[in-house]
Amino acid sequence: MSGTEPQGFLKLIRGLGRTQSNPPYPLWETEEMIVGRDPSCQIALDAHQYTIVSRKHAVIRYSQIDNHWEVCDLGSANGTYVNQSLLRGCHCLKNGDRIMLGLKGPVFEVELRSRNITPTPTLVSNSSVSQPAATQSVTLTQLFPIFSTGQELARKAYLIPASLTALVAVLLFFLRIPELFNLVLGAYLAAIAYTYIYQLCGKHKPWWLLLGSALWTLLLAIPLVQLLAPFFYQGLAGWATGDQFLPTLARQTLGTGLLEELIKALPIFLVLFWGKFRFVSTHQTWGVREPLDGILIGTASAVGFTLIETLGLYVPSQIQSIAAISGGDMGQLAGLQLLIPRILGSVSGHLAYSGYLGYFIGLSILKPKQRWQILAIGYGSAALLHGLWNTTGTFVASQVSLFAGLICLAAIGVLSYAFLAAAILKARALSPTRSQNFATRIKG
Repeated sequence: MSGTEPQGFLKLIRGLGRTQSNPPYPLWETEEMIVGRDPSCQIALDAHQYTIVSRKHAVIRYSQIDNHWEVCDLGSANGTYVNQSLLRGCHCLKNGDRIMLGLKGPVFEVELRSRNITPTPTLVSNSSVSQPAATQSVTLTQLFPIFSTGQELARKAYLIPASLTALVAVLLFFLRIPELFNLVLGAYLAAIAYTYIYQLCGKHKPWWLLLGSALWTLLLAIPLVQLLAPFFYQGLAGWATGDQFLPTLARQTLGTGLLEELIKALPIFLVLFWGKFRFVSTHQTWGVREPLDGILIGTASAVGFTLIETLGLYVPSQIQSIAAISGGDMGQLAGLQLLIPRILGSVSGHLAYSGYLGYFIGLSILKPKQRWQILAIGYGSAALLHGLWNTTGTFVASQVSLFAGLICLAAIGVLSYAFLAAAILKARALSPTRSQNFATRIKG
């Protein structure tokens, strides 16, 4: 086959306004064919006629790994059908397949060149049956698969996360300075925790924006806490005295909860106002326009807060207190034992509270008439979850028993994560860019 000729065609055979003059769309192995209402799509359908079609509905591409054409749904609202069957994920295409975008939506017929057609089985004698897998000679790309995967390796095989893991492992082997060891390990564990939330959200966001949010909070959290602490701890929570449960909960909610959740939410507001009033043209790319944006930026900010709180406060204090009693090595071990669960637990802790508040900030953008009511409910509920966790750790464990405190902490952690997960599911359902968000295990 000539390299200058297309390897197949996509023909619109049924759709609104379809005329006989519609030319077929050529398929090239080196290019993806995205179909949708967005003008940037390779096949851009009329947004007024094809309202059932998502902005980026489906993609037809050639898989260099499996050597076949496939169609993949891009999280469309009304689904993609292949030969009347609802598509889940991707489907290997054959010559003559029909792709329908939504029920009773436009239909495309696939026409592939001969080498891509799956042959129809025929009845032959036993003596003439061939065994391709056993008799054909092995190819160079089969012996060395890395030479043929190309961009698929980085896109589908998680090459970048695996490479970073290998790099971190090497660094940990050779780092002999405890502070650097804890920093590298803490940053890596925090990245794992955040990646989990990112995949659940299922929306692309620039890495520099997320990293910048984390660094902003990491660098400014302690100065902001020192600046605002008198107002929150003495002004708002100063009236709640006593060691009983309710006064303790009030202090932890009105003091620690409101203060820390405000600090972690600041990057969301900064991106929101910067994108809205300063760089309007780029606001569509990285601004805050919906709940998913608020969740992603809020949880990134929480990563920075978790790192500075754990590595800057809790771990050093634990090392110093244990070292004063049992020696330096015991202190380092105790610090490491505190570092790992605190970072991993941030998914049901700081990331959960901040992501939950980020959902409400994004929701207030979609519902501007109820903005202040939405923000008040989100801010208050996030602070309450935060205060409930702190109260359980300080009150139940000391007043009842350590075992009861651990059980209550686990229950509050599960509850906090459930709030975040529910917010993510609802945010995915409300997302104006739902059809463009990448597919995840959770469908919202």
